[in-house]
Amino acid sequence: MPPVAPESAAIGRSLRIYYAPGRGAELDRFLSRFLGQGELGFDIGAHVGDRTASFRRLGARAVAVEPQPRLQRLLRLLFGRDDGVALDQSLVGSQRGRATLHLNRANPTVATASAAFMQAAAGAEAWRDQVWDAAIELPVTTLDALIDAHGTPHFAKLDVEGFEAAALAGLSRPLRSLSFEFTTLQRRTALDALRALEALGADYSFNACIGEDMRFALDAPVHAGTLARWLEALPEAANSGDVYASLEAARVT
Repeated sequence: MPPVAPESAAIGRSLRIYYAPGRGAELDRFLSRFLGQGELGFDIGAHVGDRTASFRRLGARAVAVEPQPRLQRLLRLLFGRDDGVALDQSLVGSQRGRATLHLNRANPTVATASAAFMQAAAGAEAWRDQVWDAAIELPVTTLDALIDAHGTPHFAKLDVEGFEAAALAGLSRPLRSLSFEFTTLQRRTALDALRALEALGADYSFNACIGEDMRFALDAPVHAGTLARWLEALPEAANSGDVYASLEAARVT
């Protein structure tokens, strides 16, 4: 039997992690505060589609945006016959056009369109084994364009490896709720993402989760300034997590 290609092995590892027994129910319980029957969720950086699957179990429609060809093929296998899921193989940025996606075939979870993200990783001991060994040019869409095509989401999740602030710069209207990934490798990107949300002029309340933990790290919702100070003080070892923002404070409690 021929050896399994590194990218196939990595995708298989992600499937085992993100579809592990019991994880779906935990994810559904957490995301049910953001989405319900008949609503719409955007899964930006869908990866293996575990969030999209959760949106569908909650009765919501989903737009799954994933630029990596191998992962897009997997999403077509998982959701291609589901009329409640729209698939899009684009990058999401500040304006429409084209850009380069840098692939890490041994770890597809960290594919990125951000040169700054790769530069930061190159100088970080914890990231020294990460290698971006291929690149492809892809179309870039915006959150506004996705809204024009599919409708306004009740919740949008962004996980785009250092491109979160650029993606939010392509949004011109507040959403009810959304999340974006942060890393201690690039705190400035998270702070820029917060500023992009503040620029929408909406009164968002914020909370956050560390890593893949589906529990809020803060005891109560906070404003952007407090969340920014929390991010700046977070130990390097925290590595990553997700910031949650909502126009309804009860959703991030």
